[in-house]
Amino acid sequence: MTYTLIHTIHIFSVFIYGGFLFTDNLFMVKMKQTLNEEEDIKARESIMIHVRKVVPYSLMVAVVSGLYLFWSVFGEISKDGLSSFQIMLSIKAILGLWLGMRGINQKFFGIQPWIFKSHFFPFSLIIVIIMLSQFMYL
Repeated sequence: MTYTLIHTIHIFSVFIYGGFLFTDNLFMVKMKQTLNEEEDIKARESIMIHVRKVVPYSLMVAVVSGLYLFWSVFGEISKDGLSSFQIMLSIKAILGLWLGMRGINQKFFGIQPWIFKSHFFPFSLIIVIIMLSQFMYL
């Protein structure tokens, strides 16, 4: 029961974080095509005011719940080494932890990324994580 509850919370928090990245990369960047620069900045900021209240915390919930799920399903390492499931799960965990550390640094410490400043790179990582989650059970 605990696993199912935390898994559900994890999925919802990932939907919120990934959904924002999806919206930002595919739709909000297109606002520049129809709005002038001043309107674009004003519209984006009016959206980001609300985003900053929810999205960073959903990322943190996703990371914490993901860590619990990782320890719940990773299993024992066999004599032959890591299984393909364990390798893909480990890659997902590393990418998720990187996103989490990036989000924590931005939200609580005001540290902006030195590289990959746009949301395109985190969006790409989310796509990779989703792909891994689909292939790791094969």
